[in-house]
Amino acid sequence: MKRDELGDLAVFMVVAEERGFTKAAFRLGLSPSALSHTIRRLEARLGLRLLLRTTRKVSVTEAGERLLETLRPAFADIETRIEALGELRDRPSGTIRINSGEHAAHTLLWPVLERFLPMYPDVKVEITTELGYADIVERRFDAGVRLGEQVERDMIAVPIGPDVNMVVVGSPSWFAAHPKPVTPHDLNDHVCINLRLPTRGGLYVWEFEKDGRQLNVRVEGQMIFNDMALIQKAAEAGMGLGFLMADVVAPAIAEGRLVPVLEDWRPPFPGYHLYYPSRRQPTPAFTLLVEALRYRGS
Repeated sequence: MKRDELGDLAVFMVVAEERGFTKAAFRLGLSPSALSHTIRRLEARLGLRLLLRTTRKVSVTEAGERLLETLRPAFADIETRIEALGELRDRPSGTIRINSGEHAAHTLLWPVLERFLPMYPDVKVEITTELGYADIVERRFDAGVRLGEQVERDMIAVPIGPDVNMVVVGSPSWFAAHPKPVTPHDLNDHVCINLRLPTRGGLYVWEFEKDGRQLNVRVEGQMIFNDMALIQKAAEAGMGLGFLMADVVAPAIAEGRLVPVLEDWRPPFPGYHLYYPSRRQPTPAFTLLVEALRYRGS
């Protein structure tokens, strides 16, 4: 393959990812007309239509999708191996991009980064927080952080925190007017605050376990949020019961702003894991950060 052909493939991948010439041109520092010429040249060389262009958008053909599936891992491997050359220098270097939920970013990633980054000044870390599960390969993240049960099986998963559990909480004023639930079935007699799951769009089913018996309850109430901080605010305001991570609401419980119930029905969940593709060739900087984050028990 000629050198310019490799460059054409790189241009195609960026245009396909951005679904347009304008954004791709900005990303590459080239003009839209130059990118359009490059794509036409590549299509002529391959004898295939790779992109469908309209006045409003650019979409990828079936042939283009197949080519993308080949190019993404190949270019990712090239980038990783170039970054790995940093090990020949005195200090590890490079940029590490991580996708994480906000809770894990604050409670697990930040405490480690606060110690890690001053020791390795040539390493940059970019954290993107969002509630939903992200395709880290497609979006070109080096790693993601999610609860263990959410990690796909084809990923390498490294535990970075202990097991977690959820707790049902309500305000003292709520329980002054309503009896405390004794079993999860009693939640049907309470107004509950629902969580909208970002990935599938459904409502989170409250999960319980006691003596090996598992029980899932679909709760009802006036409010639905996709933000756990808002669920806690609503529970503290006496608007209903919330189902939240125990460590998050521990300060509110200790201060008497929230009251926990059904504590003997709290099942543990696999804690947060850092995960990344098994085919990834880790850079020295990435390997150091993984080891710094690895949970080794209390």
